[in-house]
Amino acid sequence: MRVYELAKDLDLESRDVLARAQDLGIDVKTASSGLDDDSVELVKLSYQEQSAVGDQVSAPAETSTETLTDEPALEKSKAVADTRESVAEEAEGQEPPADGASGTEAPEDNVLLVDPGITVHEFGRLVGQRTSDIGRTLMEMGEMVPGGGEIPVKALEELGSRYGYEVLVSDVEEEEEAEPRQRHIVEFEDDPATLEVRPPVVTVMGHVDHGKTQLLDTIRKSDVVAGEAGGITQHIGAYQVERNGNRITFIDTPGHAAFTALRARGAEVTDIVILVVAANDGVMPQTVEAIDHAKAAKVPIIVAINKMDLESADPYAVRAALTQHEIVVEELGGDVPAIEVSALNATNIDDLLEMISLVAEVEELKANVKAPAIGTVIEAQLEVGRGPVATVIVQRGTLKRGDALVAGPVSGRVRAMFDDKGEQLKAAGPSSAAVIMGWDDVPTAGDMFEVVKNERTARKTAAERADTMRREDLTVPTATERLGQLIEQLRTADHAELRIIVKADAHGSLEAIRDAVGKIRRDDAYVTAIHGAVGGINANDIMLAEASDAIVYGFNARPDAQARAAAKERGIDIRTFSIIYELLDDIETLLVGELAPDEVESFLGVADVRAIFRAPRYGMVAGCYVTEGTINRNARARLVRDGVVVYDGRVVSLRRFKDDVQSVNTGFECGIALENFRDVKEGDTIESYEVREVART
Repeated sequence: MRVYELAKDLDLESRDVLARAQDLGIDVKTASSGLDDDSVELVKLSYQEQSAVGDQVSAPAETSTETLTDEPALEKSKAVADTRESVAEEAEGQEPPADGASGTEAPEDNVLLVDPGITVHEFGRLVGQRTSDIGRTLMEMGEMVPGGGEIPVKALEELGSRYGYEVLVSDVEEEEEAEPRQRHIVEFEDDPATLEVRPPVVTVMGHVDHGKTQLLDTIRKSDVVAGEAGGITQHIGAYQVERNGNRITFIDTPGHAAFTALRARGAEVTDIVILVVAANDGVMPQTVEAIDHAKAAKVPIIVAINKMDLESADPYAVRAALTQHEIVVEELGGDVPAIEVSALNATNIDDLLEMISLVAEVEELKANVKAPAIGTVIEAQLEVGRGPVATVIVQRGTLKRGDALVAGPVSGRVRAMFDDKGEQLKAAGPSSAAVIMGWDDVPTAGDMFEVVKNERTARKTAAERADTMRREDLTVPTATERLGQLIEQLRTADHAELRIIVKADAHGSLEAIRDAVGKIRRDDAYVTAIHGAVGGINANDIMLAEASDAIVYGFNARPDAQARAAAKERGIDIRTFSIIYELLDDIETLLVGELAPDEVESFLGVADVRAIFRAPRYGMVAGCYVTEGTINRNARARLVRDGVVVYDGRVVSLRRFKDDVQSVNTGFECGIALENFRDVKEGDTIESYEVREVART
């Protein structure tokens, strides 16, 4: 019997029964885990014993003999009850110690008055704690601050409470707090007593053409696929469905790219990820990327094995292949639910929706319904006849028609609100998806919106944020600056993590690197490979690196033009090597907190091979078009084919028409001959670069 089935029999919540079973020492992980007959009886007996204790309190003279039928089970349940009672007695009349405070309580006169900008070291001296301990506590709070770094004003109050002090920040705090953050993330905290259960927000991910949109189309019974070019999702949409009284909000994305783009902007919207895998294709490259992106977001995953209507469907092979990527489904002893479905024939769709509801129930998703609305912009565009419109997900409170709101540097008023079916809405509660009209300009996807008192306040807040953006020019830190920050964190943090993404030329190389990286660690730091794949470095790798604060490593693999542009724009560090031990040495160097390597590679230019010519002197000459930078004669060069390096040497001849030239700039054609290499093909890419020696710091 499944845990949720037993919960139905007992007329209890699935999460309560799951917690009770775990308290009794039964090995169950999710609400859909199975229980044998003995375990079922044990759980039932524990509830009977609880009921009997309640009866004895109200009527001591009455006793029940039925609950004494299984003495070992009864002893076990009594032991759990006794333990709980003793814990309750010990806790009664005293405040539980705050995390990281080692049980320190706050005397009434323990008040600290500090100025904004106080450093970790200075705060440690005030409270009599070591700098490293303060830094560790800040890490637990989600703040990475070095010993000499300034503690964020918003973190001071909680940090003080963890060490038994009430922290008061001088008046300058208000000015700093009023200054908007670059990503315009709205922070909020509600009293647990005001929270109510809310629907889950689900993102559907998977390989192209594995049936993501068809699955959503079947669920909400409307034809989305027919209206999209080539059957491929062209936009991000949010839809809400209701089944058996349970509402579920789905975000339909063009894949994991949009999911990660929202995360990179700080928008943590998704509660559950549905990983769609076609039963006839199995695990494909984009499936692996989707898995890594979902795991980086730390959200529960439900596997939907689709296309079960096909004769070539092999769900067992899919389950086995998923284990290679640390996704172990329940049938194989893991804790990831897997449902076999056919989106085309609507087979087992109800089972999938019930599983979503079960996972959501265990996650205990709640929100304050009555507070002013706060949420996230999922997509936004300028529509003819409607002006700026935005699709939003409400995360807290209730959004009503007529509300004044602001998202980043854009203000507005809810003049009209529509659901995914185009019907007008008067109000939208937590986890609801709505299309809003009434913005003064097009907001940015990923920015959070909040309802304010009136339109004047909204316009003033938006104007202040716009002024700040212009003043600071929103400069993105360079790769060098990001690396410097990472090095400082690795030097000062007690439990540091270096996240990397690895792209390699072959599976053998990738596995060898992953195995070796797993062994690299120091006492208080370790390396995590959050994604690894065969092939060139692409823009998706850069987006994942930005969202996860990771470094991209390529072994005989190079970034394409889009990846280079994205890395430069976002300040992501890409490091490429052709020798494995040099790559591993670089990771070890970073982990111990050292900066520049002995040699630095500088990118010069790229040329696309358009044609091949034979030449008596050089054998093969590539007719090329320079697309980036400059190609220099005698410069070092790589030949890249499908993102993988197949040659590394020098440019021995560079010609424009019949003339030898020293260099060729972007936008011009030329002939390139490579030193001792003839296997050049149309479609290849030639990269020119130089290597400079620098002093290690």
